[in-house]
Amino acid sequence: MIQQHKNRQRFTNGTMFIDGEWRTGLDVVTANSSIVEIRETTQHNLIENGAGDLQSDAWEESWMDLQGRMLVPGFIDLHVHGGGGADVTNGTAADVAKAARLHASKGTTAWLPTTMTAEREVTEQAIRNIRKAMLAGTGGADIVGIHLEGPFLNPVRCGAQPAERMRLPVQEELDAYLNLSDNQVRLLTIAPELPGAMELIRYACERGVTISIGHSDANYEQVRAAVQAGTSHVTHLFNGMRPLHHREPGVAGAALMHDELAVELICDGVHVRPELIEYVIRTKPQEQIVLITDAVEACGCADGRYQLGEQEVYVANGEVRLTATNDLAGSMLTLDQALRNAVQFSGQPLERIVPMLSLHPARQIGIDNRKGTIAPGKDADLVVLNDKLEVEAVYVRGNRVEADLSDFSNSRKQL
Repeated sequence: MIQQHKNRQRFTNGTMFIDGEWRTGLDVVTANSSIVEIRETTQHNLIENGAGDLQSDAWEESWMDLQGRMLVPGFIDLHVHGGGGADVTNGTAADVAKAARLHASKGTTAWLPTTMTAEREVTEQAIRNIRKAMLAGTGGADIVGIHLEGPFLNPVRCGAQPAERMRLPVQEELDAYLNLSDNQVRLLTIAPELPGAMELIRYACERGVTISIGHSDANYEQVRAAVQAGTSHVTHLFNGMRPLHHREPGVAGAALMHDELAVELICDGVHVRPELIEYVIRTKPQEQIVLITDAVEACGCADGRYQLGEQEVYVANGEVRLTATNDLAGSMLTLDQALRNAVQFSGQPLERIVPMLSLHPARQIGIDNRKGTIAPGKDADLVVLNDKLEVEAVYVRGNRVEADLSDFSNSRKQL
């Protein structure tokens, strides 16, 4: 749930991540749902109010003494299938909101609920549910759009997506999804080598949808053509795609070679080897790296059996796999853990990693005018981190998220 705050709120005595660097001696002031001011810290007219909270007698303003902790922009996750025992594709609007609360408790303040490939009627109902949750509010992370991961994918690279539900790109079907969502589809994963894909890519770009290559067997030339058609994103790099070969770079090689393409990384140490994550972060343009979770219903829950769209998965030892095939099927990752892992795997300073789960995803879906950085006029989406990079407080549009973690503790079926 979100705890409502009235009037203004001032964050002080912390290390603030502002304009790509760490700053001290500054206060961040929010009012209603926005950041309204960043100013030098002053100590006059303050009275101690206990437990690290301060109040000003000059303003109707609450104060948060960060006591040296870090204040960073809220995390943005572009690829989430569920969490907290809730599945986006087969769940209800209440399930979508439940997943939003789980991920908000781990620092995610904005997200794209992500559908699995499914029958058209199932996808349409999922869109209705997401839109309903979006309009009603979730009590957790803001829903800033929808990610359609399918159905226009290649069965050759299906991964955990159901191959029998995949179909060729058709503008009429995409139009139906766009209209049903009130044009809230922000990201579309597609295999560009499919017949009709290039035409749909161009059309979707005209409609303001970010196009991502994923679950694709495209060769290098086909990826290059997709980039020329407007593609700017790659879904979970190295997973569900033609791998790199020295004579045929495939999707993975093209993603590394084309600076126009932003790449999603699942930094759980399972989907991509840590040394390869280090290589990508070291060599790919920094602004073109986006950390995601690819989290599923089971995220935040105990080992057991769960749903991923219409398929059963099982969780054991921190891994999610299809019951039928034993293939990897999404992750148990949250973005706070992705942040810690990326720092550990890459050896890069924290200031290089934070934008990969804030500013960079915001830019990819065109919401960087209101989210992704700490700046006046932006939404007051803020995360307080301690020196272990653990989340201590989360604010979504100025309101503190208070998660009841017991709500997510039970799995549906134990192994």
